[in-house]
This record gives sequence, structure tokens and C-alpha cells, in this order.
Amino acid sequence: MIITVKKNASKEDIRNLIKGFENRGLSVTEIQGESFNVFGLVGDTSKLDERLIKANPFVENVTRIAAPYKKANRLFHPEDSVIDVAGIKVGGKENIVVIGGPCSVEGNDMICRIAQQVKAAGGVMLRGGAYKPRTSPYAFQGMGSEGILAMAKARSMSGLPIVTELMSADKLDEFIEYVDLIQIGARNMQNFDLLKAVGRCDKPVLLKRGLANTIEEWIMAAEYIMSEGNDKVIFCERGIRTFEKYTRNTLDLSVIPIIKEKTHLPIIIDPSHATGDWKLVESMSLAAIAAGADGLIIEVHEQPECAWSDGAQSLKPEKFQRVIEKGRAIAHVIGRDM
Repeated sequence: MIITVKKNASKEDIRNLIKGFENRGLSVTEIQGESFNVFGLVGDTSKLDERLIKANPFVENVTRIAAPYKKANRLFHPEDSVIDVAGIKVGGKENIVVIGGPCSVEGNDMICRIAQQVKAAGGVMLRGGAYKPRTSPYAFQGMGSEGILAMAKARSMSGLPIVTELMSADKLDEFIEYVDLIQIGARNMQNFDLLKAVGRCDKPVLLKRGLANTIEEWIMAAEYIMSEGNDKVIFCERGIRTFEKYTRNTLDLSVIPIIKEKTHLPIIIDPSHATGDWKLVESMSLAAIAAGADGLIIEVHEQPECAWSDGAQSLKPEKFQRVIEKGRAIAHVIGRDM
């Protein structure tokens, strides 16, 4: 970090500023100029808030040299992280994983059938919503604990690890007991208390990007989780809100190489929520694979027209299988398996 201080700053102001940095374990180097004095800080500056530093009237400017995130930063962890989800490896340069299942769990029989269909098509994990954050308070909110138990039953029948969304920390014990991959949804990406809570558990976390969040804000959300001791984080891009109305959201595929450049964590793509239209899911899935995504999470339903939520973006099992078959061909071209 580089701090530019006005030349008319008093010696006491500068001495107090330097002492504060040194008390945090930072090394301070001063360079005197004609109009300004410049201070270079070396060490872990991630806990420094540049806005508080600039609040000093004698400070002209504050510039970060390194990103404010450390644990997620590839600079400090050059190798790709591979996250183990109940034996399924996510990340690295070889396998691409595919997660499939309905937006909402609608009952034991339904989720067990879809689990078998997802597995037969080539999916390696089962997704399904038990607790559903909905825009309207009158929309279906999920089956709750009953849905979690239905997912667990589907896992026992199919062998597929299960992925579902955690909405509040008071349900965490239930998720630790039953869920293999805890999803933090877009609306909770900056629920910092929830991020800290999952950071204190030993379960892999699927962190979705917020509806209107920058990439750095997204990475900082991962940093919240990792700062509490849990480094098993998987990013999930699910589209961001823009002015475009032809799709539900705008799928930002550029995040794939950016996340891989800036961090060592894996990233998967959710083309279902990103587009909101089943007809677009296949092409966006294939594009994501070509761009280097480590996996896909796709909504699958036997009868999308009768789905309790998000039927318009759900694939029937046979279409889901076709996406995987085509995806394997693209994965082969870029030297990966699927």
C-alpha cells in the first residue's frame, strides 16, 4: 500500500500515522518529495480500511498495490485449489463436474426419480431447493426440513452428493448433518454473519455471485468465509442484473478467466438462473465449458410446465443428457474430462 501525505502535515501527525501502522506489524518506508511525502507499507494490509486513512485531512491519497483479499488470492496460493465434495473433486485442470436437479424439492418420490435421471445422464451431484428465497412472499417458499430429508433420501438411493441453499445461520446444524455442499445464494452473498457462520464449519461452500455485485465484492465474500478457517469455497456465476430484458439476468462468462487469474478457487456456471430460459441453457453451458469453467449447475425437472418454481428455465432429463454429451466433446478439445 502507498500513502501520499501532504507536505504541510505536522511531524506529530506523521509520527502517529507511522506508529499506528507499525503497531499492526507493518514495515513503513518514507520517501520525501518536494510537494508530498510518500509512505510505502509492506506486510498484511488486508485489515486496513483506506477510507479511514483518507479521513485524515493531511492524507492526499491511498493506493493498494495488492488486492485486499489474501486467502483467496492466487498471488499467495499459485496452485489451483481442488475442493472435495463427498469424494467428487471440483477444480483443477482435469475434470468438469455437472450438478443437476429441480429448483425446488416437491416431495420424496419426485426428488428420488430426478436423482436417478441426473445420475443416468452423467450428473455427479444433485441440486434442489428446500428453503427458497423468493421475490414474492406469496410464492412457494420450499418444504424446509422435510425437503432436506427428501434430498438425503435421494442421495442414499442414487449415491449423488446433495447441494442446497442455506438462508440463515440458525439452520446450519441441519445442513452440517445432511448436506454435502452448502449453497449461499445470490441474495445472501453479502450476508456477512452467514458467511462467517459457514466459515466456521468444515463443509464445502458454493458461493453464488450477487445480483449486482462486482467481482471484487464477490471475492471478498469468499474471503469472509476463508478468514474464519474454511477454505473449501467454490464460486458460482449465475448472471447479474443489467438493463437487458430478453434474459432473466446477464451471464458474465468473462468472470471465468478473471476468477482463475485472481484466485485459486474453482468456479462453476449456472446457466439456468442466468438466462431464465431453457432454450438458452445448452448454448451457455457449452460456452462456459469452452471458457474454462470447472462445472455447471443446471435445473432439471420431469415436467417443467408443472414445476412449483422456475419451470421456464428447467431442462427435461433427456435435454440435460444432451448438454452433457455435447459438453464432453468440447471438454475433450480443451484437454479436460467431463
